Amino acid sequence: MAHNGEKDPISGVETTGHEWDGIKELNNPLPRWWLYVLYATIIWSIGYWIVMPAWPTISSYTKGAIGYSQRAKVAGELEKAAEAQSVYRDKIANSDLQGIMADHELLEFSLAGGGAAFGDNCAPCHGSGAQGFKGYPNLNDDNWLWGGTLDDIYTTLKYGIRSDHDETRFNQMPAYGTDGILDRAQIRDVVQYVLALNGQDHNAKQSAAGKTIFEEQCVACHGEGGEGIQEMGAPNLTDNIWLYGGTPEEIHKTVAESRNGVMPAWVDRLSDETLKQLSVYVHSLGGGQ
Repeated sequence: MAHNGEKDPISGVETTGHEWDGIKELNNPLPRWWLYVLYATIIWSIGYWIVMPAWPTISSYTKGAIGYSQRAKVAGELEKAAEAQSVYRDKIANSDLQGIMADHELLEFSLAGGGAAFGDNCAPCHGSGAQGFKGYPNLNDDNWLWGGTLDDIYTTLKYGIRSDHDETRFNQMPAYGTDGILDRAQIRDVVQYVLALNGQDHNAKQSAAGKTIFEEQCVACHGEGGEGIQEMGAPNLTDNIWLYGGTPEEIHKTVAESRNGVMPAWVDRLSDETLKQLSVYVHSLGGGQ
């Protein structure tokens, strides 16, 4: 910086000779230690550009003198983790579900892997805690439409419910109103009978009429007492667990329009080892039979 010998009368600092609108610039150079740090960082950055991957190019990037890659490092760690897990995965592949449950190490590994797979694939519908939502079953209770044994859960996961797989579990409730099977009065009577089966307030006269219709139309799937038949995926109508709601309005909608939710088949999406782990995990949630 040039020196002109002029000093600011207030601060006593020499000026640079630059002036803007009557304001003069003081000659206050940066501390030497600050300049040294700046120079050091510049030298360091140049060295970093040479040693490490840094500059993007049209099709790639400069690899650096040491060829370091964070992506390659992560890939290597994942490969090591997969190798460590392969021992357990191989055992799971060669074991049936009961064998996995009997082996403490395989059980712990399956619970951990099944929990991760559940979060990735099942939680969007069933909830992160498997509590379910309207139209999506709660997997924590002991109420199972298609059975809650390990083998039942495995089959459901593998082939789905009303999915596009040839071996899917399938049973469809008729839309008694939409399809013209029952008239409005008959549907109202059936609804009152279902409310009676469930222990809710109901119209006794309509319920009596609805019982006859129920025996003609519904017993084949729901059973004579309305307790459901798991082999057909027909729900128990005597408890207070409802997939789509247990109010008179919701029951009426179910009878008149039907409800036929779909669960995808996972056999072509997840490995058999993962399906076994998922089965063990879901079974462990508290509702497995």
